[in-house]
Amino acid sequence: MKKGLLIILALLSCFQSFSQNSGFCGLENDAFKSGESITYKVYYNVSFAYIGAGEVTFTTTLADLDGRPAYHVVGEGHTYHSYDWIFKVRDRYETFIDSGSLLPLKFIRDVNEGDYHKYNVVTFDHERNTATSLQGTYHVPSCIQDVLSAIYYARNIDFDKYKPDDKIYFSMFLDNEVYHIYIRYLGRENVTTRYGTFRAIKFRPLLIKGTIFSGGEKMTVWVSDDGNKIPLRINTPITVGSIKVDLTGYKNLRHPFTSLISRN
Repeated sequence: MKKGLLIILALLSCFQSFSQNSGFCGLENDAFKSGESITYKVYYNVSFAYIGAGEVTFTTTLADLDGRPAYHVVGEGHTYHSYDWIFKVRDRYETFIDSGSLLPLKFIRDVNEGDYHKYNVVTFDHERNTATSLQGTYHVPSCIQDVLSAIYYARNIDFDKYKPDDKIYFSMFLDNEVYHIYIRYLGRENVTTRYGTFRAIKFRPLLIKGTIFSGGEKMTVWVSDDGNKIPLRINTPITVGSIKVDLTGYKNLRHPFTSLISRN
């Protein structure tokens, strides 16, 4: 499962920032708060057997970044020690999100996956529409998000404004490139995970073709149908086998977890 936990963070980027023309700039935060912690287990499937390969955890605290109040979100992914001999992953992503605009101020990526290592720091200037990384400065569209801040920004989307099969367009800055993609809203349904059964919002993101994904709308994502809108499950095929990501734990959600119907 090469770069498996990097994938999870990228997969969750289906919660992205949306362009100014689509009316998503200026959303106010009513979905998360400081102190929140969410944990997921990553399962790898080959020959119809799911193997627990690792975990991803997201934590949120309040911080001061150069005099600006910000949410400091950290996403950490690692393979289990029993899986390390196959492919060892120790990834850490950080973003500082302006607490007023919900736009990213600074993004840090520290990736260690087998023999692959990557470190980068990006600072955003939303007045000049630029993103400056260790490699240079790049022009970006208004309301750009990084792969991690996008998750938290889009948790504030009002999905009641959409009908099944609607496309929601977004932009994201990653690896010194701007990606213009979309998610296709599929409606609401119940989903049963390793944690329990939930009322959920369902959608499919348009994936970029690469070494892991063939591209297209092949990933399915479910998020909680309540005020928190946290991801509950992600299913996606990869080059060999498939991946399933399930919520396994949470702390200090902003709203009651009313989408939870029953716990396993």
